[in-house]
Amino acid sequence: MADITLSQSVRQNLLSLQSTADLLGRTQDRLATGKKVNSALDNPNSFFTAQGLNNRSNDLSTLLDSMGQAVQTIRAADQGMSTIVDLVEAAKAKANQAHQSNLVSDRQKYAAEYNELLAQIEAVAKDSGYSGKNLLAGAGNDLQVIFNEDSTSKLNISAVDFTDTSGLLGLPDLTVGTVSTGTVTEANLIAGREAGDTLTLTIGSKTHTIEYGASATAAEIIASLNALQDVTATTDGTTVTITTAGGADFTLDDTNSTANMATVSGSGYVQSSFETDTAINNTLSAITEALNTLRGQASTFGTNLTVVENRKDFTKNMINTLLIGADMLTLADSNEEGANMLALQTRQQLSSTALSMASQADQNVLRLFQ
Repeated sequence: MADITLSQSVRQNLLSLQSTADLLGRTQDRLATGKKVNSALDNPNSFFTAQGLNNRSNDLSTLLDSMGQAVQTIRAADQGMSTIVDLVEAAKAKANQAHQSNLVSDRQKYAAEYNELLAQIEAVAKDSGYSGKNLLAGAGNDLQVIFNEDSTSKLNISAVDFTDTSGLLGLPDLTVGTVSTGTVTEANLIAGREAGDTLTLTIGSKTHTIEYGASATAAEIIASLNALQDVTATTDGTTVTITTAGGADFTLDDTNSTANMATVSGSGYVQSSFETDTAINNTLSAITEALNTLRGQASTFGTNLTVVENRKDFTKNMINTLLIGADMLTLADSNEEGANMLALQTRQQLSSTALSMASQADQNVLRLFQ
C-alpha cells in the first residue's frame, strides 16, 4: 500500500515471501492435478500440442469402437459361412445316397431331403447378420470400415447373397416327383381270373407280369403287386389303391383268355430330378462348384477379418502412443514436485524468519518511548 512505508529490508523480505507463496501455490496445483501444464498460460506450445494429440486420440478411440463392431459383423458372416458349407456337404451326401439307390421312391425321398437342406442354407444366410448388417444377404449390406480420422484409410467389404441358393451358389430346388395312382375294386381285380391267365402291370415302357390263376384271391394279387419294385398296393376291403413311382402313367390288365378284368390306369406321375444317374451327376457337379464358391468367399472374409483386426490392434497402439506423447508434454513429475514442495516450505519458513528479523530493526524506535 502506498500509504504505508516499509524499510528496504522488510520490503525485500516481503517480496521474497510473496514469490515463495506463488511458487508454493503452483507446486500444490501441480501435485493436485498431476499436470505441470494445466492451461495455455502455463506453456502455450506444450498445451496446444498436447491438446491436438488428445483430440486425435479421441477420434481414433471412436473409430476403434466401429472397428470392433466390424470385426463382429465379419465373424457373424464367417460363422454363417461355416454352417452353410456343412449344409452343402450334407446335400452332397444326399445326392450320393440317391446315386447308390435304384428305387425311384428312395430317390424322390432324397430329393425332398436335399430341398430341405437348401431351405436351411437360405435360413442360415438370412440369420447371419450383426447390428443391422448381414454380409450374406446381398444388396444393401456392404460394410465400410474406416481406419483413420479423415476417412482416407478404409476397407470396403462387399456382401454376397446366399439367401437364394439358386443364385450365386447355383443350387436350385429339385423336382421331387409324384407318383401315379389308380384304383380298382377287389371284385374287378379278380373278375378275369382263370387258368392260364396273367396280369400285366405296364409302367412307362416297363412291363411286369403277375401269375393270375383261377383261384387267386385279392389278397394274393395285392401281395404280388407289392413285391414289385416301386409299386404299392393297399385295400380298404373293397377298393384297392395302386401307386407306382417307377415310371410314367401305368396300366393294369389281364391277358383276357375268355373272361376279362376291366383295365385299370393310373396317372399323375412327374419325374424326380434325382430319377436318373445323369441328373444326379449334374447336381453333384453343381454342388462341387458351390463348395468352391463358398470356400473362396470364406477366404475373402478371412482376409478382411485379418485386416480389420490388425488395424484395430494398430489403432490401439497408436492411441497409446498419442496419449503418452501428450502426457510427456503436460504431466508433472510427482517426485520432483514433492521435493519442490518441501524446499518451498523451508524457504517460506526462512523468509518468514528473515521478515521477522528485518521488522525487529524497525521496532527499535519504540525503545525511545519507554
